[in-house]
Amino acid sequence: MIKIPGRLTVRTIHGRNGPFNVGRLAASIGEFVIKDPQLDQFSEGVFEGEFLLLEIRPASYFAGGRLVVEVRAKVGEMLLTEDGMLVTQHGPRFDSAEMDPLEEEAAPAPPAPSMSGPGEPMAPPAPPPQVDAGEGPGPQAPETHAAGQEANPDAELFGLLWPLGQSVKLDPTVDRALFRRQVSRLKELGYQFQAPTQTWQAAA
Repeated sequence: MIKIPGRLTVRTIHGRNGPFNVGRLAASIGEFVIKDPQLDQFSEGVFEGEFLLLEIRPASYFAGGRLVVEVRAKVGEMLLTEDGMLVTQHGPRFDSAEMDPLEEEAAPAPPAPSMSGPGEPMAPPAPPPQVDAGEGPGPQAPETHAAGQEANPDAELFGLLWPLGQSVKLDPTVDRALFRRQVSRLKELGYQFQAPTQTWQAAA
C-alpha cells in the first residue's frame, strides 16, 4: 500500500451493458490501468492528485480475438486537486474493445474442489422449506413494508443512504451493478458529482 502523486485519465467506453469508465493512472513508478467501480461516477477528463494504491497486479482478458495483458492498480483513497480537465487527443490510448468489468466479474469461476474423499458420495442438497397452504400468505407476501406502506424503489436502491441529503457519498464497495444504478439515479435526480471530494451535491 503506497500513496503517490499522479495523473488519472478517465474515458467512457460504450459496451453491451451500457457505458462504463476505465482509467489510466500515470505516476512516477509507472502507468497502470484502473477499473475500480468508483470511476463510474466520473465524467471523462484528466484528474491530478494523490492516489492510495492498495494493490498492483497483472490482469488479462480476451477482446476482439486478442489476448490483452495489462498492469492494474486497485485504488483506495483519491485526493484530487480539482474537478478535472477535458481529455485531449494526446492523452493515454484507450481500446474501444475494453471489456466491461461487469462481464469480467460475471465470468464463471473454476469449480471448487470437492471436500468429499475418493468414492465418497456428496451429501444431497437440503430440500426447500415447505409451506402449508393453510397457513396464509407466508413469507412470500406482497412487497409491502410494515404498516401497509408500499415499497419505495429509491429507498431499496440506496439502502442506508436513504433519505438522500444535500450531499451524498456512495459506497464503491457495494455490488458494481448496484453502484452503477445508484449513480444513474443520482443523475436523474439532478445531483452533480464533485470529483475532489467524490460526493454528489443536490442542485441548488
